[in-house]
Amino acid sequence: MSGIYPALRDLLAAQEPVVLATVIEGPNAGAKLMATGADDVVGSLGDADLDRVVTRDALGELAAGRTGVRAYGEHGEAREDAVRVFIETFAPPPKMIIFGAVDFTAALARAGKLLGFRVTVADAREVFATPRRFPMADEVLVEWPNRVLERVGPLLGPADAVCVLTHDNKFDVPALMGAVETKVGYIGAMGSRRTSDEREVRLRAEGMTAEQLDRIMAPIGLDIGSRTPEETAISVCAEIIARRTGKLAPSLRDGAGPIHA
Repeated sequence: MSGIYPALRDLLAAQEPVVLATVIEGPNAGAKLMATGADDVVGSLGDADLDRVVTRDALGELAAGRTGVRAYGEHGEAREDAVRVFIETFAPPPKMIIFGAVDFTAALARAGKLLGFRVTVADAREVFATPRRFPMADEVLVEWPNRVLERVGPLLGPADAVCVLTHDNKFDVPALMGAVETKVGYIGAMGSRRTSDEREVRLRAEGMTAEQLDRIMAPIGLDIGSRTPEETAISVCAEIIARRTGKLAPSLRDGAGPIHA
């Protein structure tokens, strides 16, 4: 067990997802097991079969971001209560990457922070991408979208979001081409229906597949009649939630006609 705490400290400092399982009732009370993956396990709960079952369940809880208590038999049997294990997940906050330092960006960054996202604003134009304009963001980058995604793309997962607000193909296209190559859960792009249609032509010309195009919510946001930056930010965040939870909601992408009444 002595090696668990230093390793846990280092993982938390690096904001890496990790799960810690502790026997709270039954044989070997106090025994701990820590896992970041099926093949990356430290410690033991005192029984190899129990370790295997708890590791499987703990990684499932980590993926879902849940913490709680589970009961097992002494060897990991289901529907028994000889051993109770506290499974504690440590997952870094979900990431929201906003490409484009435009008028709508500040409102979306504020809404993202309210929902618990770690917000990054990125724009290749140094005069616009400044911490002074976006003090609510955790990170402001002066960098092209493809370079940002080359670095952070492999770390993105189902809970994360990429929002492209630039309205400019030289930024939009590389941002979206990079985003669809990741496992990010939400990809949205701002623009009118005409802009979205023209951008789709460019993306197809760059080699984007129909399946990849289907991941992009464009025009971005739910169809709730939003007009101001703040209202638009609410519609985008609501769409992110709906996509994550699998709930049906009236997305602008699925409608017709002008997006502003």
